[in-house]
Amino acid sequence: MASKLASIMASIGALVLWAALASPAQVQSGPAVAAAAKDAAGALQRSLDHIAKTGGRPDYSTPPLADQFSRVFDLKDLTALPPVQGSDLPWLMDWGDAANGAFKSIQFFGIAPPVTLLTDAAALKRNAADYEDQEAAAADFLLRLFAREMQAAFAFMDQLAPAQRTPVRIEGLTKMRVALAEFVRSDLIWTTAVKPANARLISAAIRDTGAVWATAILPADRPAIAAALATAEAAAKDDESRNNLSSFEALLTKAK
Repeated sequence: MASKLASIMASIGALVLWAALASPAQVQSGPAVAAAAKDAAGALQRSLDHIAKTGGRPDYSTPPLADQFSRVFDLKDLTALPPVQGSDLPWLMDWGDAANGAFKSIQFFGIAPPVTLLTDAAALKRNAADYEDQEAAAADFLLRLFAREMQAAFAFMDQLAPAQRTPVRIEGLTKMRVALAEFVRSDLIWTTAVKPANARLISAAIRDTGAVWATAILPADRPAIAAALATAEAAAKDDESRNNLSSFEALLTKAK
């Protein structure tokens, strides 16, 4: 999880670059869904700030947090979207930024800024234990959303004339691929530390998006992904998780 946060924060520059390069979105419902998720992320942050000031602890099973969380990490709406297009990239990134920010707010709840992974280890550990289910649900969602972003980035690049594939654009895509490979790697490792149900959830998301990652992961990053995958498979607590990870391994091997 620590590596995941670091990779996503490092990728912000590349993602913002893509927002400036992509053309207006054409998907009927995508921009509206993303806008609603962004609003919900802001409301979630305000709710968490209020709870922290009053000395409470968040309860994501009751309103308003339950509603705000489900709106930000709306897997149903994400799954229902039409096939991805290059022009989807700006609103997909808006949604991804909002969801990633909400994820960090959950993980770092109660930790005074400036926040790092070493600011308050005890609070971070407590949050990881108390909100594991929410963090796992967020990871499941983000894997799927970021896979869609990756597809949109490739589609956008493919539609450009060769002269438009400038070094700046190529560098932006490369940074995105590196950052999201780290996101996948850290999620693979995280499956070894969570409850079996959450390991199944995260490994299923990796399996379902595996074809995207197998294409997107750069050759230089494949050894680290393979090592994390081997660790995760060895530590898998049940056949379902193990089979999910094996499916991803087969996709990686085929893509070489």
